[in-house]
Amino acid sequence: AGRSGHAPGRPSRVTLVPTHTMELVEAVAARRAAHAGRVEKRESPDKPLDVLVQHLVTVALGGGFISEELYEEVRGAYAYRELTREEWQWALNFVERGGESLHAYPEYHRVQLVDGVYRVPDRGIARRHKLQVGTIVGDATMQVKYLSGGKIGTIEESFIARLKKGDCFLFGGRLLEFVRVQDLVAYVRRAERKRGAVPRWNGGKMPLSNEMGDMMLQVLRGAAQGDFFEPELQAAQPMLVTQQRLSHLPSPGTLLVERYVSREGHHLYLYPFAGRYVHMGLASLLAWRLAKDRPNTFSLSFNDYGLELLSALPVDVSPVLDGRAFTTGHLLEDVLASLNSSELSQRRFREIARVAGLVFTGYPGAPKSMKQLQASSSLFYEVFRKYDAGNLLLAQAEREVLSQELDIRRLSATLKAMAAQRIDEVVLRHPSPMSLPLMVERFREQLTTEKLADRLERILRETEKTLQKTP
Repeated sequence: AGRSGHAPGRPSRVTLVPTHTMELVEAVAARRAAHAGRVEKRESPDKPLDVLVQHLVTVALGGGFISEELYEEVRGAYAYRELTREEWQWALNFVERGGESLHAYPEYHRVQLVDGVYRVPDRGIARRHKLQVGTIVGDATMQVKYLSGGKIGTIEESFIARLKKGDCFLFGGRLLEFVRVQDLVAYVRRAERKRGAVPRWNGGKMPLSNEMGDMMLQVLRGAAQGDFFEPELQAAQPMLVTQQRLSHLPSPGTLLVERYVSREGHHLYLYPFAGRYVHMGLASLLAWRLAKDRPNTFSLSFNDYGLELLSALPVDVSPVLDGRAFTTGHLLEDVLASLNSSELSQRRFREIARVAGLVFTGYPGAPKSMKQLQASSSLFYEVFRKYDAGNLLLAQAEREVLSQELDIRRLSATLKAMAAQRIDEVVLRHPSPMSLPLMVERFREQLTTEKLADRLERILRETEKTLQKTP
């Protein structure tokens, strides 16, 4: 849709280019949701102090401001409706003197009180602020190198930030074990094949929303009852009918759980339809909980519709079938234990530092490299942690990791919904159409395109034989 029809009363034209069959189901769900008026709500950020700091300098440049008057105006914005005077004063001190740890550096004395009005007296500070005003921060990439020094390639920093030492991931056909991040390089070693792995992912796509997930489940329930009247469902009918014959179709109120044993190991598939960001955290959380009492090694895979846990050893799935694995008790501790929360906080802080004006991106024609920006923000992060532990930008980074990176609120809501659903368990003889894309997520990094096509063709041939024998 893009910006099509961006005016009151004008219709938007949406062109759909599906890349797999389930996106045809998404198209039906989106149309039905739009006709029913079920539009995703926008979540307002909670007192983003980096934006407030930038705004204070901007207003000081535009003629200046009086503290009390601007405080009341800012509190009129929904995101800042609960901004306290202490937080306001902290932000004011930060732009005026650089806070507790930067007061010795004149370049961070950006605003001064002149005759009762806060202004920007330094032309150099004013010029730098104008050049990088804004809140859009792009994702960075990191080099991936062996400990021995050989360079492998580059990867999204947002992916590396989630890994803990010893975690394994698939990259360029290799199974690598993550060792550490140093000087903005991710150092790895070759992993043994028996180790678990997470496929590499691209985090820049929009995940499935609650509204879309719920509507897709309703569409699938209709398909299970023979509703294939819309053209997209007619095109998707062969895949959906095959899913019904080999397994079941997910529906509202039920959680489809598929189990399958192959030469790779023991596969466990769940389909919460909560979007891949939630499924990413959910996969790590469930693997960690299932391995607590009985150590095991898991490979994880996830997409918008479900997740796969592949284990080397048999898994006791009773905590999943009776709902014990979906408890929200000790959720925060379990999530932080299953992911690298400190690295995530540091990555989030880099974006906050850029918006707050701590890190300068460079002049036109002489921009700073992403490596320089990463190094500068990492330095601020360490300085604040050691000498200014009460810095509210650090607290904002930790808060945003929980609310945005880990989406702890939606993860908790998903777990509660899963615990209330009826478990629909299916033991598969062959991969189902809905489980196959999760398998492909792992295969794609392990195999060349030709080998991947051969493997998929073999799986499909075996599935066809099973379908011919299934009534």
